[in-house]
Amino acid sequence: MAHQHTYDAEGKQLCCTAEEKIYTKADAANFIEEDGCCSTKKHRHEEHDHDHGHEHSDMEGSIFKLFMPAVISLVLLLAGIAMDHVFPQTWFTGWVRGIWYVVAYIPVGLPVLKEAVESMGKGDVFSEFFLMGIATVGAFAIGEYPEGVAVMLFYSVGEVFQTMAVSKAKSNIKSLLDQRPDEVTILRNNEPQTIKAEAVDIGAIIQLKPGEKLGLDGELLSDSASFNTSALTGESRPDTKNKGETVLAGMINLHTVSQVKVTTAYTDSKLSKILALVQNASSQKAPTELFIRKFAKIYTPIVVFLAIGITFLPALFVADYVFTDWLYRALVFLVISCPCALVISIPLGYFGGIGAASRNGILIKGSNFLDTLARIQNVVMDKTGTMTEGVFNVQEVNFNAEFDKDEMLQMVNVLESQSTHPVATAIHHYVGDVDHSIELVHTEEIAGHGLKATIHGKELLVGNFKLMDKFGIEYNLDLDRIVYTAIAVAYDHKFVGYMTIADNIKADAQLTIDKLKSLGVKSTMLSGDKHTVVDHVAKTLGIPNAFGDLLPEDKVNKIKEIKAKGESVAFVGDGVNDAPVVALSDVGIAMGGLGSDATIETADVVIQDDKPSKIPMAIHIGKQTKKIVWQNIGLAFGVKAIVLILGAGGLATMWEAVFADVGVALLAILNAIRIQRMTF
Repeated sequence: MAHQHTYDAEGKQLCCTAEEKIYTKADAANFIEEDGCCSTKKHRHEEHDHDHGHEHSDMEGSIFKLFMPAVISLVLLLAGIAMDHVFPQTWFTGWVRGIWYVVAYIPVGLPVLKEAVESMGKGDVFSEFFLMGIATVGAFAIGEYPEGVAVMLFYSVGEVFQTMAVSKAKSNIKSLLDQRPDEVTILRNNEPQTIKAEAVDIGAIIQLKPGEKLGLDGELLSDSASFNTSALTGESRPDTKNKGETVLAGMINLHTVSQVKVTTAYTDSKLSKILALVQNASSQKAPTELFIRKFAKIYTPIVVFLAIGITFLPALFVADYVFTDWLYRALVFLVISCPCALVISIPLGYFGGIGAASRNGILIKGSNFLDTLARIQNVVMDKTGTMTEGVFNVQEVNFNAEFDKDEMLQMVNVLESQSTHPVATAIHHYVGDVDHSIELVHTEEIAGHGLKATIHGKELLVGNFKLMDKFGIEYNLDLDRIVYTAIAVAYDHKFVGYMTIADNIKADAQLTIDKLKSLGVKSTMLSGDKHTVVDHVAKTLGIPNAFGDLLPEDKVNKIKEIKAKGESVAFVGDGVNDAPVVALSDVGIAMGGLGSDATIETADVVIQDDKPSKIPMAIHIGKQTKKIVWQNIGLAFGVKAIVLILGAGGLATMWEAVFADVGVALLAILNAIRIQRMTF
């Protein structure tokens, strides 16, 4: 059956591309877009059973193989130059000299010529392989053997360094694959048994020894256990879990033998979703990256036709026209024009940014979001769970004396058990176990207001005071005097009273606002919580704009007001309840932590450890990435423009051309990988 190439919406070929070949050589083929029909995914963690040390030795061996052709060509080239100029040999002339340099050319030149033919077969005539092929073959045709070998040699060395740089750029993300063990120990009839993680059924009991990594998501059955969560959050600080709490694949058990009940299939674990998210990030291209790809498709054929013009047109205007001289100038022109410095270093720069973010516990779903983060002017944030811990505690209960306090609390607890809101959790912790003998009828959640249900044939309302107003419940209170979040209760159309709930500001919230200010980013807080609480938090942190008592549609309107000024907006929230605002903002940032899968799937950026200080860090990474990308664009265009002009005028040789192409490419690659070494 004939192979069919596949293409994306931009017309870019998804399979059998030069980029794919470089990724494959870098042992990073599994990061190529899943739709690529010819991708060679030869490093899927699920498929290999060898140990980690063996992997390193394989990588060292592959690097040796990559450099071997270049080493052979270099030795033969240096020997040839020595016999030409340093130790002249009478026999080293004519066809013997030509064959010597052809043999020196073959190890590095043959693979490139083969790539050029394959690219032409796919319809990509003006590839970098084609440019290098005709330039070096042309050099041989006019007798410039050493220069022909040298150009191809340095180009091949450049490709090896590109391969190594891609591999390095992937290493931060690729290391995540090693966080998911292939095998786990389960208990069957109280007997430990080691089986493949992917074969474990939901409900099975995993026995986890100290130092072992958990292979699947589950519920802790032991009384307590401490875990290293660096695979998920980027931090190795121990996290203590108690019985009944969720523990996730990739966590490392630190102290005692623990037991975990599996709740999620292997392929649906949190870590699996994170891996899929980051692996697919390379398919989301930044506008700059897409522009360079399109530009190269137009730029390269133009340069080829200009080279043809440089070869033949001077015959019409120059009296002493010599074909070989002008052909040499044209070949120099072609070598200089090769766009590999741009085509490789720019995607590498963006993926380096994604890798740097991943290392710091920030998941960015594509290089396009790095670009957007770099130009963010406003960060709009939710309060609960973003700038505050989201862990509420009941402070006081003020119920009217005509109602039985304990009875009302039991009814409120039953109704709040229908919600996953942090306030509901606080009430549950305060009241205790739910009394299941109390029967709820017609339970309804009213967005932005609270909950309603019928108990004992009478209507129970639990929510904010807007809920009381909505149902015409009369109360005689000065709400502005209640600083904390107030949960109002009404039963049988009578006002019962209210409970106050308090939440703590996160330890790094102040640092977050200070860093945003230093980056020139304006901060705004939007919350459905009571305006007095929101104002208190905003005043404490120094947030200039804060709005409380907002419904979801009110938040949307606030975002629209900012965007109407022509300013970019990033919204930070839970990524689920605030879906309309996330969709409207330029970048949706979720405080994912160890939370819901929906959060990871809906947001553009996921902060895994719930630390708001990662918000300015993500923006800083975006700015640094964009800075490096534009440095590479300026370097490549600047040097190439100068040497192209010199080459057309006969003032530049192949050696200058090699620097303008391979030299600039290597400098751009080294610049691109700088971001992986930066501390944010």
